[in-house]
Amino acid sequence: MNILLIHGMGRTPLSMLVLSYRLRSSGHSTRLFGYSPTIESFETCRQRLIKFIRKSTETGPYALIGHSLGCVLIRSVLPKLEDKLPVACFFLAPPSKACKAAKFFANNPLYRLLMGEMGQMLANEEFMDSLALPSMPTFVYAGTGGPMGKFSLFGSSLNDGILTVEEVQGALLNPVILTDSTHTFIMNSRQIADAISKALGNLQK
Repeated sequence: MNILLIHGMGRTPLSMLVLSYRLRSSGHSTRLFGYSPTIESFETCRQRLIKFIRKSTETGPYALIGHSLGCVLIRSVLPKLEDKLPVACFFLAPPSKACKAAKFFANNPLYRLLMGEMGQMLANEEFMDSLALPSMPTFVYAGTGGPMGKFSLFGSSLNDGILTVEEVQGALLNPVILTDSTHTFIMNSRQIADAISKALGNLQK
């Protein structure tokens, strides 16, 4: 299976290398898409992703894996891929609604500088609610390795340090699969790599 991996905000394609290696070891072909919210607009990145997907999947079926903002990018391009949709999507810690963390940092000058337009869009309820819902099998993973309690931004809500499980679920109709991971490193979970390989194997039967 051809698998395309899209990293999260503030990360690079290198962050997906462990997952890519594990999927390759299971017999899949992987490619990494890179972008920078600091110097790139959302629309420019979106158009590049569409071209990347089309060029990388000229033959055979394919699946998409996104981490965090990468999942938002995937949802934004699905309507443009109606003639060649992925057989499955795998969303790792996706912000599926305007999240508390993005709203908290939205007016911070350093955050605005480093995360640019894309960082602001994660706090925009109208934009987040407008994203397409995947029509193909979609597997959603949420981390639970974040802090909880009196001094936590998330109170008693299960979270990965950036997003609560409820923010991961959002409007997505798919059940959320929990894993004891933090937001930043959820893609390195062996549990998730094995689950993706198993799901792809079932889809290919």
